[in-house]
Amino acid sequence: MNNSTPAPSGTKQRLIDGVLETIRLHGITAVSARTVAAATGTNQALVFYHFGTVDELVAQACVSATEARVDAYRDRFEAVRTVGELLELGRTIHLEERAGGNLVVLAQTLAGAQGGGRLAEATREALGKWVSAVKSALDRVLDGSPLTEFADTAGLAYAVSAGFLGLTLFESVDPEGGESALRALTQLAALVDVVEGLGPIATRAVKAKLRKRS
Repeated sequence: MNNSTPAPSGTKQRLIDGVLETIRLHGITAVSARTVAAATGTNQALVFYHFGTVDELVAQACVSATEARVDAYRDRFEAVRTVGELLELGRTIHLEERAGGNLVVLAQTLAGAQGGGRLAEATREALGKWVSAVKSALDRVLDGSPLTEFADTAGLAYAVSAGFLGLTLFESVDPEGGESALRALTQLAALVDVVEGLGPIATRAVKAKLRKRS
């Protein structure tokens, strides 16, 4: 079943591209019908004709742009076979999306969503697309693992996604701290991969210990 949002075209896509570029360059507080029209070389009345409100334009731009970015990594998510590979892919995505200014857009929409309303709904939907991709990968790589019965993959997917998004904000004030956090995540993933590679006797011992602790 395909749950993708139908792709906008023509003038609507130009307006979406224009609002995303405005957010990348100037932040979400700079967004208005006038600034979007200036960025796209169109009449600002077209914003209201196609979207009704500026907030709806921003909301649709947030969702469609995130869906496009997640789709761009779909094959790489499906190729992941270990937790370590998933974390390494997360690092790659983080670097590529930061370089392209896409994490800035998501961080800005998160800031704008604090007041609730349509933007909060759209931001939640956009984040859910990343979470869903991460969860699918976790479900696959942890299938048959001694950790399976103890791992809440939905919760882990939210934690991983939130962690990488938080690093975007953290790195702006403490780049070394952000890199340290990434190294720690990589080390944790290596430990998980070691546990998954244990033999049957060691696996039973690990499970027994985990059951006792939980």
